[in-house]
Amino acid sequence: MKRLRPLGVITIILSISFGATAQVKITAEQLIGEIQKQVGVEWQKDTVDTFKAGNPDTVVTGVAVTMMATMDVLQRASAKGLNLVITHEPTFYAHLDRPEGIPENDPVWAEKRAFIEKHGLVVWRFHDHWHMRNPDGIEAGMVHALGWEKFQRPDNQYLFVMPETTLAELAKQVARKLDSSVVRVVGEREMKVTKVGFSPGAAGSEPEIRALEHDDVEVLLVGETREWETVEYAADAISEGRKKALIVIGHIPSEQAGMEECTRWLKGFVKGVPVEFVPAKQPFWFAKE
Repeated sequence: MKRLRPLGVITIILSISFGATAQVKITAEQLIGEIQKQVGVEWQKDTVDTFKAGNPDTVVTGVAVTMMATMDVLQRASAKGLNLVITHEPTFYAHLDRPEGIPENDPVWAEKRAFIEKHGLVVWRFHDHWHMRNPDGIEAGMVHALGWEKFQRPDNQYLFVMPETTLAELAKQVARKLDSSVVRVVGEREMKVTKVGFSPGAAGSEPEIRALEHDDVEVLLVGETREWETVEYAADAISEGRKKALIVIGHIPSEQAGMEECTRWLKGFVKGVPVEFVPAKQPFWFAKE
């Protein structure tokens, strides 16, 4: 006589057989290899898109996607059981994650490395190739967050033709939609603007100044910039009577939605492990009287 299995045992067997609840075992290196296949651009040998900390052979329990792997982000990711952190910007305070002039026993740097090791985290940077996509992955997410798709020029994803508004109103709109209370503006508050350029992150003064020179840019939005370079150039242009302005958003809010877009993209092909967007916090706050 055939013995009947308890219902609970049958449920477990079915779950394993059909993958209903079974978690796929994939290492960080294997998952990143899949990203390299899916990204849609040729993978470059000379790139910052590499592992920054942890063991790539670690089995992934969950993926945290973030704009910047700050200590706060690492703590929140670890608490959620997300042990692979995909970050857009550096983890260790310099473009190549080797900060010059800071010894490895620096207490802040050392504690961050120790936290990653203690909690079995793996950190991988996804910067160059996400920007290389067409459209640029960061730009696409930011345009979506701003709701500017209908204003984007078809010949240049970084230029927009807006309904006429004032510089002050445009700055308020950007601050509200990107949740950045410390947006700073160089220019005349009541200047009427329609032609907008957007350069998220920190492109550097040369491309920013070239953008401001352009007839199709009345106001340029940037993430961060040096005050004695692009800011000074914009201020001088205004003093010369030119119709120019600069809006400085802050680096994290200027690219954050681009990594939220990355999270949506990853969920399209990363299966069997949770993928979550873990936003980095805006580090600045506004001092009011």
